[in-house]
Amino acid sequence: MKVLAIAGSNSDASMNRQLVAYASSLFENAEVEVIDLNPFEMPIYKHERELTGGVPQEAKDFASKIDGADLLLVSLPEHNGTYSTAFKNVFDWVSRIKDRTVFNQVPMLLMSTSPGGRGGAGVLEAASKRFPSHGGNIVETFSLPFFNDNFDKAAQKISNEEKDNELKDKIKKIAAIETILEK
Repeated sequence: MKVLAIAGSNSDASMNRQLVAYASSLFENAEVEVIDLNPFEMPIYKHERELTGGVPQEAKDFASKIDGADLLLVSLPEHNGTYSTAFKNVFDWVSRIKDRTVFNQVPMLLMSTSPGGRGGAGVLEAASKRFPSHGGNIVETFSLPFFNDNFDKAAQKISNEEKDNELKDKIKKIAAIETILEK
């Protein structure tokens, strides 16, 4: 199984990158790639830019990574109740590629974490509503509230046993579905 782990942040110290990297480490016998949004930085989407220059190669490269995956792990930071500008811009450009949906129906575990008690609930709600219209096949969601209290940065893992078990159970369920689909 090929797992593509995406943190919807361009921050070097991204909590969501730490969470998605940890989640990806829980898949046994999987080929995992954790990607950083920074190599996919493009000019802010503008219709006139698309008309004069077409869709940037970075958007096509991002789409190609999605197309090569059997499973997407997407962890989104919440910026004012929705996606980060860095993620939204990549999303917008990929949506402009002719004859494709952004996520191409690849099964997805959608996640978020934040330093607050809502754990990115706003961005999970926004993405859960929007992504299916763009080929998002969300099979599970996961939220980790109070990141600084519930994630051990030194060990790079969830320290809250209940939340850790919740994530592990969801991953076992997804891995079982993917194993069945491969047969």
